[in-house]
Amino acid sequence: MADAITEGTAKLQLDEETGEMVSKSELKKRLQKRAKKAAQSKAKAGAPAKAPVAPKATKTTEDAKVEPMNMFAQGWLDEVYKERPVKPVVTRFPPEPNGYLHIGHAKAIAVNFGFAKHHGGKCYLRFDDTNPEAEEEKYFTAIKEMVSWLGFEPCAVTYSSDNFDKLYAKAEDLIQREKAYVCHCGDIEIKAQRGGEAHGPRFRCDHAKQSIEQNLEEFRAMRDGKYKPREAFLRMKQDIEDGNPQMWDLAAYRVLDASHHRTGDTWKIYPTYDFTHCLCDSFENITHSLCTTEFILSRVSYEWLNKSLEVYEPMQREYGRLNITGTVLSKRKIAKLVNEHYVRGWDDPRLYTLIGIKRRGVPPGAILEFVNELGVTTAPTNIQLARFDQSVRRYLERTVPRLMLVLDPIPVVIEDGQEMEVDVPFSPKIPAMGSHKVKLTKTVYIERSDFREVDSKDYFRLAPGKSVGLLQAPYPIKATSFTKDGDKVTEVRAVYDKEGKKPKTYIHWVAEGSRKVEVRIHNALFKSEKPDDAEGGFLNDINPNSEEIWADAMIESGFDEVKSRAPWPEAAGESELGKGGLESVRFQAMRVAYMAMDSDSTDDKVVLNRIVSLKEDAGK
Repeated sequence: MADAITEGTAKLQLDEETGEMVSKSELKKRLQKRAKKAAQSKAKAGAPAKAPVAPKATKTTEDAKVEPMNMFAQGWLDEVYKERPVKPVVTRFPPEPNGYLHIGHAKAIAVNFGFAKHHGGKCYLRFDDTNPEAEEEKYFTAIKEMVSWLGFEPCAVTYSSDNFDKLYAKAEDLIQREKAYVCHCGDIEIKAQRGGEAHGPRFRCDHAKQSIEQNLEEFRAMRDGKYKPREAFLRMKQDIEDGNPQMWDLAAYRVLDASHHRTGDTWKIYPTYDFTHCLCDSFENITHSLCTTEFILSRVSYEWLNKSLEVYEPMQREYGRLNITGTVLSKRKIAKLVNEHYVRGWDDPRLYTLIGIKRRGVPPGAILEFVNELGVTTAPTNIQLARFDQSVRRYLERTVPRLMLVLDPIPVVIEDGQEMEVDVPFSPKIPAMGSHKVKLTKTVYIERSDFREVDSKDYFRLAPGKSVGLLQAPYPIKATSFTKDGDKVTEVRAVYDKEGKKPKTYIHWVAEGSRKVEVRIHNALFKSEKPDDAEGGFLNDINPNSEEIWADAMIESGFDEVKSRAPWPEAAGESELGKGGLESVRFQAMRVAYMAMDSDSTDDKVVLNRIVSLKEDAGK
C-alpha cells in the first residue's frame, strides 16, 4: 500500500534551509548546530583582530567526492601495473556471446576498460565466439550496448573467430613441436587417466604416442568432417604429473556439428577456450590480461601454450569476482524465470542482468561508482542487495531533480483557495538545477495515506480539525469535513490555516488536471539471501509481492521539463542531452522513492519504475 511506502517519511518535518524532510530529532540537532555556529560567528566578529595566519587547506565537497578512477592508482590494480609497467597498456574485455551480461560483468568491464584508460592505453571488446551451439546475434548486440551505456568505447570490436585460420595453423604448429595429439578416448577413459575418483596415478593414453605425421593426418581428418562430435579431439601434450588439473592434457580442438554465426559451415572443428584465449591475447598484443580468480589455475596452461609456440606472452592476473546475494545470476535460472513468466523478460527490473538494472533506472555512473567503492582485490566480493541499493541511493540523491508524485490520490477541495503559481526548486541542495512553476489549484490531490478520518496525538498529517503543510504552498491547510462512498473516503474539504501555528509536517500534492501515470514499485524478487538454499529450489523462494502496481498515480507538471532535460545525470554512456533511453528520465518523487521512466511508456501513457526507496528501511 501507499501508506507503507510513505511510512518512512510520515512523521518527518521540513528543514527549511535544505528543503529536506527529516525526523524531529534530526531537525533539532541541525537547528542546534546552526545556532552554535551563528553564535561562534557573532563572537568572532566582536573579537579583536588577530595577526593573519596562513589559511588551513580544506577539501571542498567536490574534492571529497570519490574519484572514479582511483582504484587504478592504488591497491591491487596498481601493483599489477607495477609488475609490468609498459606503455601503451592494452587490455581486453572478452565475453562469451551466449547470454546477457549481469552485475558481475560490470566489474569486469570497469576493470579492463578503466585500467587501460587510466594508463593512457586501449581496450578491445573481443567476443569469444568459439561455441556456435550457444551463441546468438541478440547477445552480441546487447553486450555492445551495455559497454557503451557504461561509458566505454573499445579501440576495436574483434572476434575470436577472426583468428580461426591463425588458430588452426598454431594447432598444426603445436603438433609439429610434438606438443599436441589427436585422442579418441571417451569421458570414462579420460577420467581414469586423470586419477579417477580414487585420485590414483595419472597416465596418458596410447594416442599420445602417435607420430607427428599421424597426428597431422588425424587432425586434418577432423577438420574435413571425417569424425562426428566426441569421436576425436586434439589434446595439448602438457604435464600429466603436474598437480594442477589445467595441465592434464587439456582439449585444444573439438568436433561440433553446428553452423557458426560468422563463418557459417566452413569449419567442422572449433578451438576450446583454453587454446583460444591466450593466443588471441597474444595476437592482439594484450599487455595485461585481467580476469577473475576462477581462472587462476588456468594461468599455468595460459603461459605454457604461449611459451610452447614461442609467441608474444601477455601477463595474466586474476581479481575476485563480484557476487550479489539475494538473487540469481545464472543464465539457466534466469531463463527459467523468464520462460515460466515469473518476470517480464531478461530486462525485468527485478533481475540483476545489466539490461534489467538499466531498465529499472539505475544510472551507469552509479554502477561505476559502486564498483569503485568496493575496490579490486583477489578476494571475491559478496554484496547484499541493500548495499548496492544504498550506493545507488547516494548517487541519485546528488544528481537527480525532485518532483511531487501521488500514488493513491484523494482530492482535497480548499474552499477558500484560489488558483496561483508557486515556484518549486528542482533541488533545494543544488540551485544549478533551477526551478519550475507549478499551479496550486483550488482542488489538489494528496496521498490517501496522508488523511485519517479519526485524529490521534501521534499522527501529524491531515485529519478533521488538524492542519498540515503542503510542500511549497504559502499556507497550511486544515481539514473541515470529508465524504465517503462505503468505507472509502472520496473527498476531503479544507481551508487555509492562515493564523495557526507552523505545521509539524509537510506533505506532497499535485494539482487538479495533473498527468495520470502508472507506477511500478519493485521489491526483492526473492524472500531470502540465498534463494538456491530454499527447500524445493529457488523458485520456492519467489516473493509474491515483488511488484506492486499503482495504475492511477498522478504526477506534477514539472515532469515534462525533467523529461525534456534528460538524461539525469549526464554521465558515463549518458553523457549529453538526449543521449539515453526513457530510463534516463530520473527523479526523486518526494516522500515516495527515486523513479525512472519504463520502456513500456508510450506517448499516451507514462509508466514509472521505482529505482530505489528513499530510505533503506522504508516500508519495514
